Amino acid sequence: MADTLFNVNVLNNKRSLENPVVEVKDTKKLTKFNGGESDVDPEAALANARHEFGEHGGVNMSIEASATFTVMEPDTLRKIFAGELGHEGDYYVYSRHFNPTVLNLSRKMAALEGTEAAYCTASGMSAISAVLLQLCSHGGHVVASSTLYGGTHALLQHFFVRTCNITTTFVDISDLEAVENAIVEGKTKVLYFESIANPSLNVANTPELARIAHKKGVTVVVDNTFAPMLLSPARLGADVVVHSISKFISGGGDIIAGAVCGSASFVNALMGIQGAMMLLGPTMNPKVAFELSERIPHLGLRMKEHSHRALEFATRLKKLGLNVIYPGLEDHPQHELLKSIGNKSYGYGGILCVDMGTVEKANKFMSYLQNYAHFGFMAVSLGYYETLMSCSGSSTSSELNEEEQKLAGITPGMVRMSVGYIGTLEQKWSQLEKAVIKFNEKH
Repeated sequence: MADTLFNVNVLNNKRSLENPVVEVKDTKKLTKFNGGESDVDPEAALANARHEFGEHGGVNMSIEASATFTVMEPDTLRKIFAGELGHEGDYYVYSRHFNPTVLNLSRKMAALEGTEAAYCTASGMSAISAVLLQLCSHGGHVVASSTLYGGTHALLQHFFVRTCNITTTFVDISDLEAVENAIVEGKTKVLYFESIANPSLNVANTPELARIAHKKGVTVVVDNTFAPMLLSPARLGADVVVHSISKFISGGGDIIAGAVCGSASFVNALMGIQGAMMLLGPTMNPKVAFELSERIPHLGLRMKEHSHRALEFATRLKKLGLNVIYPGLEDHPQHELLKSIGNKSYGYGGILCVDMGTVEKANKFMSYLQNYAHFGFMAVSLGYYETLMSCSGSSTSSELNEEEQKLAGITPGMVRMSVGYIGTLEQKWSQLEKAVIKFNEKH
């Protein structure tokens, strides 16, 4: 399939025999994202992306809820399966392959991340799994950050070894020399890390990590779930960007979804007849794709408020004497790095951590927050409009053993807070402060 298909700046015409669905502009002018405002600011790039109208002229795209698609001529099916026709010409065959509504969301994800292409999946873990299986053959090797979401760590540390003989070397990615030394030339296929690590909030030096990996022919895959809008890993040198759309991009705590963003050739390979996503089948429901397409336009506004409140709460909590971890604080080890590589309009992110010392104190603090001060909910996940909090070591990072948690910078009393934006800032701070005062009285 032609690489031109996925360029995000294309004209949308009403479907008819005279007017094709897609008219592709000069692709040579569209594949780079470093020339103007829309190439630098993700919000501007999203606004510049192709807009799909409804079947009857509605301002919102119609939902293409079909599993299978009809054709007008018998030979068309043969041509589709032979790769002679595809969705670039508005030819679809089966929604596990491509679906117009999911493709519309995928174009928005490509615009958001500044990549040629993207395609969306049923979950973030399915996106990660498909990408790594596509890039790593049996017996392959991955170099990965020692600080990863627990599910990703389990995938690399246990599942891939057991099922595919794909091995992983975990390293502190802030130690660039250690990263370079861990790469085995001719064997290492992927360097994998999170743009902002879950839950330690370490910030990856993506430009330098990409330079090291590319020098040795290694593909750079970055999970940008914690930092949509804030960071643009592909513009900083990453080859592939993955997301759990379930989090900030969804924003409602009601959808499980993922995305893969990269070159058109890579996404086409993933979705080809022998590709990992086509064969594993982590298919996104088009109704889910439609809902997410309606939420992405206000992602920038939401991220700004998440970040604004997280910085304000982190600053005030620190003044109260708590041990706060937040990239927006000047004492954070990667504060200056994030300032230099981040998209400044969107702040430092909506996640902060408070180290309460012990798991018992962490649990008591969360109980005061939810049940006494009515500040937030004890729940995993993030990016919700209300604050969510969890003790990472005993929840989302529990797949890591004690030594692995220590290497990942996860302490027993670490409380991760995904800061919401409902209510007024002062109203929510009053509740948060009330819980802190209560905790200090008892402990």
